[in-house]
Amino acid sequence: MQDYQPFKLLEHSGWSESGVSRTYETWFTALTSQSIEPLLEAVGAGPGVRLLDVATGPGHLARQAADLGASVIGVDVSPAMVEMAQGLYPEVEFRAGDAESLPFPDVSFDAVVMNYGLLHLSRPELAIAEVFRVLRPGGRFAFTVWAPPSVARGFGSILEAVQTKGDPSVPLPPGPPFFRFADAGESAAALKAAGFKAPSAKEFSQRWQLPSADALLEVFEEGTVRTRALLKGQTPAAMMAIRAAVNDAAQAFATPEGLDIPMPAVLSFAAKP
Repeated sequence: MQDYQPFKLLEHSGWSESGVSRTYETWFTALTSQSIEPLLEAVGAGPGVRLLDVATGPGHLARQAADLGASVIGVDVSPAMVEMAQGLYPEVEFRAGDAESLPFPDVSFDAVVMNYGLLHLSRPELAIAEVFRVLRPGGRFAFTVWAPPSVARGFGSILEAVQTKGDPSVPLPPGPPFFRFADAGESAAALKAAGFKAPSAKEFSQRWQLPSADALLEVFEEGTVRTRALLKGQTPAAMMAIRAAVNDAAQAFATPEGLDIPMPAVLSFAAKP
């Protein structure tokens, strides 16, 4: 079995940096917030629903669920993210916690959501099993991941530039495939293996407005972990070539205001029997 512990440490240390969390909040929130309503609708968030938001990040989903009347707890492995979320939304409860070992008793929640958190985990199957454990019978689980880079063009533009102009073999701790759960079959298999019933998945459109191609590259250089490590491992000459390639690719998304990039997501859903 592959040892993903070094990858887990990379993700944990990266998201614990306040600079990474701030950059993520600055640039990604307007995009990832577009997934909140579909997630909350999928699990039926509302009055009387006990909801857990795993990998809560800046806490925007948790706050919106609370606004709908749900009783919410947000949990994140990053102390920097928990501090940010609690500062933004002091009326919502946030805790530090590992998605692969949730700090809650069995059958604690009616609904669990995870907005782009699963693809940062070293053992996503264990996290899904933990969600199953803390859900009551009949409880609902929904999570989002990015669609493949061929259609999620923010990722595609960066990764293709590294592939063609840089060194994609930079030595990094091995981790699970980033786009694994964009495949509905992979999601369904993992959910069924944990005990969930009737899994389903759907892709939905999202758009990402950014001021420039330089901003797009900055987001991935300073506001992510795995892709940031890939970019930081490039030589200065390679980064110049990557920057030029990203600028060229970004022309396809240019508007008078900057860039309008397609960034669709995949939402998977299942219920506990």
